[in-house]
Amino acid sequence: MASVQPIRKPQEKPIPIHAHAMDNLRYIRETMERAGSFTAVPGWGGVVMGCTAIVASVIATRATSVNAWLGIWMIEGALAVAIGIIAMWRKASKAGLPMWSAPARKFVFSFVPPLVAGAALTVVLWRADAVPAIPGVWLMLYGTGVVTGGAFSVPIVPVMGLCFLAEGVMAIFTPQAWPFARSMPWNDFWLGAGFGGLHVLFGTIIARRYGG
Repeated sequence: MASVQPIRKPQEKPIPIHAHAMDNLRYIRETMERAGSFTAVPGWGGVVMGCTAIVASVIATRATSVNAWLGIWMIEGALAVAIGIIAMWRKASKAGLPMWSAPARKFVFSFVPPLVAGAALTVVLWRADAVPAIPGVWLMLYGTGVVTGGAFSVPIVPVMGLCFLAEGVMAIFTPQAWPFARSMPWNDFWLGAGFGGLHVLFGTIIARRYGG
């Protein structure tokens, strides 16, 4: 004999109101995180990066070969990256912010691709014996990365990127026959003024306005 089934199915156990509240809070927190800005851009760390770049620009003027000159700036680039990462980590930790938040991921994923392009173009230009074009390419692509990454950071960061772009344009179109001085060729002058001077200037502004 067939069993008799009720027309209405029994209602499921109601979801507690605190569960709805937790879901709403989680959604709000994730939305605010995605819409937030990456504020752990290093200020004083940028100043230190600028100082090491100025020192590298002076040392590079005494390079005895193209490969030695390129090696000096490669070491400086690696040192600057290490300083930047440590400074960002310390600033984020001091402020109690997660280092790998949604704004941080957006910043990194926008900032890194131009640097990868710069590394590839460096090899190409070196093989083509077009080393004088390298400083302008570095400055322009670094500036591009700062502008794109800065879209997810504090307003001063994209301005810094535009200044790097401008210096890169000047560097790439500066005639190599016009040395700034015997002790400071144009290549090292522009790299020192860009990676050195701009980092010191904007690093100081960021440190004073946005803390550390």
